[in-house]
Amino acid sequence: MNRYIPLILLGVFLNAAAQLVLKKGMTDIGHFSFTIENLIPIGLKVAVNPFVILGVAFYVISLAVWLMVLSRVDVSYAYPMLSVGYIVAALAGRYFFHEPLSPIRWIGIIVICLGVFLITRSA
Repeated sequence: MNRYIPLILLGVFLNAAAQLVLKKGMTDIGHFSFTIENLIPIGLKVAVNPFVILGVAFYVISLAVWLMVLSRVDVSYAYPMLSVGYIVAALAGRYFFHEPLSPIRWIGIIVICLGVFLITRSA
């Protein structure tokens, strides 16, 4: 199963990349209220935002990769590996969006890394 780690990580990184570009797109659009009046104007802004479009494309590719993963690897092995995306998203959020990473979040990232390491050893 360890030979599929690159494929699993490709899916994970595509998923994390989707989150990051969606965040950028929605940051560009700005805060809005979910109201009937906003449905069309905000919906159009979302639909034509290049970052949102790219994020959706990354999700579609990520899904295709993940389907390949699930056809080859036990779900009990593959699914916990998705938590690597939490690490990527937290670090990228810090770097690209200047989001805070408190000591508690760092400890959480370390715990996730330890968990992923243990899962890869169980194959």
